[in-house]
Amino acid sequence: MSYTMNRVIHNAEFETVDERTRKALADQGFGVLTEIDVKATMKKKLDKDMPAYRILGACNPALAWEAIGVEPRVGAMLPCNVILRETLEGIEVSAVDPVLSMTAIDNEQLKQIAGEVRDKLSAVITAV
Repeated sequence: MSYTMNRVIHNAEFETVDERTRKALADQGFGVLTEIDVKATMKKKLDKDMPAYRILGACNPALAWEAIGVEPRVGAMLPCNVILRETLEGIEVSAVDPVLSMTAIDNEQLKQIAGEVRDKLSAVITAV
């Protein structure tokens, strides 16, 4: 089983897929808390070139509140990362599977919340 949910968008510009991803996230109640331009960082720090690659740290505040309420240290695993990366096939959009990432935590309530988050992130990937 994959630890991410993925979709490749064919014949689209990177920035267009970024905009569509942010809209789909907002439609599911997520905001983007962090953004890392991996391509720019690798160029600046290592003088290495790579295809476009961006990490969006997405958070659904209501579900994050609920998760922290049942498992206070879960913040170490937040926010949920969504990546956009340029591939030969197109722009790949991937979101972490929160159910799989929470398997190390023995808390049934948290697993239920993670399931809700996974459903929303799956809807995001489908909508992009």
